[in-house]
Amino acid sequence: MQLVIVESPAKAKTIEKYLGADYRVLASYGHVRDLPPKDGSVKPEDGFAMDWENYPDKAKQLKAITDEAKKADRLILATDPDREGEAISWHVQEVLRGRRALPKDVQRVTFNAITKATVTEAMRHPRELDEDLIDAYRARRALDYLVGFTLSPVLWRKLPGAKSAGRVQSVALRLIVDREREIEAFVAQEYWSVAALMEQDGTSFTARLVKWNGEKIDRLTIGAEGDAMKAKADVENGRFTVQSVETKPATRNPPPPFTTSTLQQEAARKLGFSASHTMRIAQGLYEDGAITYMRTDGVQMDGSAISAARNAITNRYDASYVPDKPRMYQTKAKNAQEAHEAIRPTDFAKDRAGSGDHARLYDLIWKRAMASQMASARMERTTIDLADGTGRHGLRATGQVVIFPGYLALYEEGQDDEADEESRRLPRLRDGDVPAKREVTAEQHFTQPPPRFSEASLVKRLEELGIGRPSTYASTIQVLKDRDYVRVEKNRFFAEESGRLVTAFLERFFERYVSFDYTAGLEDELDEISGGRAQWQAVLEAFWRDFKPRTAEVMEFKPSEVTQQLDQFLAPYLFPDKADGGDPRLCPNCGQGQLALRGGKFGAFIACSNYPECKYTRRFAQPGGAEGEDSGPEGLGKDPVTGLEVERKSGRFGPYIQLGEGKDAKRASIPKDIPELDLEWALKLLSLPREIGAHPESGKPITASIGRYGPYLAHDGKYARLQSTMEVFETGMNAAVVKLAEAAANGGRPARGAQAPLKVLGAHPRTEAEIKLMEGRYGAYVTDGTTNATLPKSIDKDALTLEEAAQLIDTRAAAAPAKGKRKAAKKAPAKKKAAPKKAAATKK
Repeated sequence: MQLVIVESPAKAKTIEKYLGADYRVLASYGHVRDLPPKDGSVKPEDGFAMDWENYPDKAKQLKAITDEAKKADRLILATDPDREGEAISWHVQEVLRGRRALPKDVQRVTFNAITKATVTEAMRHPRELDEDLIDAYRARRALDYLVGFTLSPVLWRKLPGAKSAGRVQSVALRLIVDREREIEAFVAQEYWSVAALMEQDGTSFTARLVKWNGEKIDRLTIGAEGDAMKAKADVENGRFTVQSVETKPATRNPPPPFTTSTLQQEAARKLGFSASHTMRIAQGLYEDGAITYMRTDGVQMDGSAISAARNAITNRYDASYVPDKPRMYQTKAKNAQEAHEAIRPTDFAKDRAGSGDHARLYDLIWKRAMASQMASARMERTTIDLADGTGRHGLRATGQVVIFPGYLALYEEGQDDEADEESRRLPRLRDGDVPAKREVTAEQHFTQPPPRFSEASLVKRLEELGIGRPSTYASTIQVLKDRDYVRVEKNRFFAEESGRLVTAFLERFFERYVSFDYTAGLEDELDEISGGRAQWQAVLEAFWRDFKPRTAEVMEFKPSEVTQQLDQFLAPYLFPDKADGGDPRLCPNCGQGQLALRGGKFGAFIACSNYPECKYTRRFAQPGGAEGEDSGPEGLGKDPVTGLEVERKSGRFGPYIQLGEGKDAKRASIPKDIPELDLEWALKLLSLPREIGAHPESGKPITASIGRYGPYLAHDGKYARLQSTMEVFETGMNAAVVKLAEAAANGGRPARGAQAPLKVLGAHPRTEAEIKLMEGRYGAYVTDGTTNATLPKSIDKDALTLEEAAQLIDTRAAAAPAKGKRKAAKKAPAKKKAAPKKAAATKK
């Protein structure tokens, strides 16, 4: 018997069918062991020896593999064809060796697609485990462990609120923070554009001003409204004649098939998928045999695949869409090393696979791979120059006409930040023509800051810099989200307060280790190991020789010293120069103290040096510029009952109001749905909880208030949610009794239908039930009135489609226990009738 080890059970079932009765195929379910998450798992003083530990949840699977290995004549390690796959095979081999269950004949087999032909062909060409790839894996794992378990404790002790640091994670975070700084430092510049709407033979077109008063006009040339109006008047008064018509042919070649990185980028642009969601869906398509392996840097396709693609193109279009020679591509990615095929369909005749997100991603992969072997698109770009009678003012119109679509008939690559290419159709014009002038406009514009990173553009930038590997980008980005270092709004990354502080700390004390060049250089060294050109322990030794002393040095600093150095390092951001030349650190509250960065239990903040006499504070992430300046506590007025001052303040958990000082002070958070906070509203919030009255049945009081999860009603230990802050003050006795009764009947939740849906998605394509998107206590979910399905974190509720929602509901319904089984479970107590036999035996 021959034992084959793969990674997933889905692959195991498929491959066992292909191989026949002499083979037993088992899944390892991914990695079977790892470094224990504790100090000392990597020993630099002992040649970087590592203590590996089996995953507890893999004990059952490892036992099954061990039992079968003892009976096997041959062990075939057929995990994924990349560094991680090689590592999993090595781990399985070492576990079996330790249990004395390793067969004498051990071989490694890799295949790029899960089809019968590919798998059976791969089995004919086994090899030994690649020691260079295993060494590269060990080096990366040890390096990431040493950085994380050496640097993170420094953060915990010297920077309250910080959670972790990582070799690639921290550099990716720095990119996001640097972009945030660029946006904040950006000063918008005003400029004006002047254009004329013209018409010839019934066709309208736009011509923009490119020459004024004999001078060439650039984008920023006209910077004031007065000049713009003068230019507009000159265009209105001029009679413009066509001076030249220039037509140039242009060609656009198709992009290569997807790599891991480009697939993540395009899926983010066109489908709204996160990198992690893209990889999960691609993994499913690969295991189903629909596509080739999805972790690759390669852009080339196998010769047989190219032939199949060309045949499919011919069948779909005609011979003109197939180039004379097959297209060959070469990767441009820095550090590209894994010589796998690009991501492509296993069968080009199959234009659909799966459903829901799987179908959408497959469609993208299929079209991209097909387009890569199609003919180039041919265009005609036209530029028309017009001048007035004086020759001092000139207009220009540009346009583009597609003569032959070529690959564009099937696929066009997306862009992160698309600009208007002015690809408009133009009428046929000749020298001397005088098109009619319909309207002249002068529009005001402002230069825009660089855009924040999306997942697609962040992945692209990391790959351009040669930082990390495309297969790890999804997990790296997910860590930044999980640590709350960044937040995502409208598919763009915003640096959070904690992320900015961690980045500043690392830049100040560990600048070398978060520099882009150093991290990319280290990536080059790791790739040298995988190519057998460097020794893994020597690379680690060179890194550790400088890194360990630096962490020990920083660990000796007192937290106050760290805060003081960060105060100086961040001064341009925290205390920017004032326009009036005043002292940017002068306290706006007392007018005497100096502002400085302080460290607290919950993180950093800005405070006045005159504390406790002056209690002015502001959050770390609130810059001190003109727009972000915080004047400290804002007085709203005096409480007419106590005569105490009511103030609006900002704290760790957001804005709040306070009445009085010290331990006796009353505080209340400010809800987001209050239109404008004034003294009246502040006193209302401070008066909570509000007693509505005694319950007509129990006689116990019903109160309304605002808690951690929003506004609510309370009565005798029972609660009911309210929909808005206004309801807290307006709900009467009758309504309160009804809401409490509905909540009690529904297990403490509002009655069905009481909450308005976020969106009605439409009818279920199979059951025709109406599907709604709802907001629940634990996040967004979809429901068809019978089944509720929570949205996975990888799915953006704003981008959710009807098909995706229906798929979630179908999956949830299929996973729910059958009603019959539930009833059977209730009958279980009847079995207790057998108990007297046991009792009799006990007495005897």
